[in-house]
Amino acid sequence: MPIIIADIMRTRVVTVEMDDRLTVAKEIFEQANFHHLLVVDEYKLEGVLSERDLLRAISPNLGSSAETAKDLETLQKRVHQVMTRNPVTVAPHVSLDAATHTLLEHNIGCLPVLDNGDLVGIVTWKDLLRTYCEHNEVNESEC
Repeated sequence: MPIIIADIMRTRVVTVEMDDRLTVAKEIFEQANFHHLLVVDEYKLEGVLSERDLLRAISPNLGSSAETAKDLETLQKRVHQVMTRNPVTVAPHVSLDAATHTLLEHNIGCLPVLDNGDLVGIVTWKDLLRTYCEHNEVNESEC
């Protein structure tokens, strides 16, 4: 039986609002062990903010002795100014193979999972790779 996204997706999804400031996203990334936040507006998926997107948008001088007030201002931008809009998504019934091809085709790191328009989970390239290793009896040290 083929593996589907519903079998491996993470259902505990962390979201931010479109008008949240980047300080909120920065704090979440600093405390969490993941690299993608889903951006919602009234519970509807509007975009994805990756940690890489955040780092590109803020000053590299933050937290250093070279930090200025202007550097701190970069954290006041809103999430919607930096996020990727109209993200590529998958449905829970999509196969692991199809999701993998989608990630590679679009050169992205995660796929929000929507069921009839409702956000129900997220799957990342790490989830896909972990599943591959588990189902092909590959030792973690080899993966």
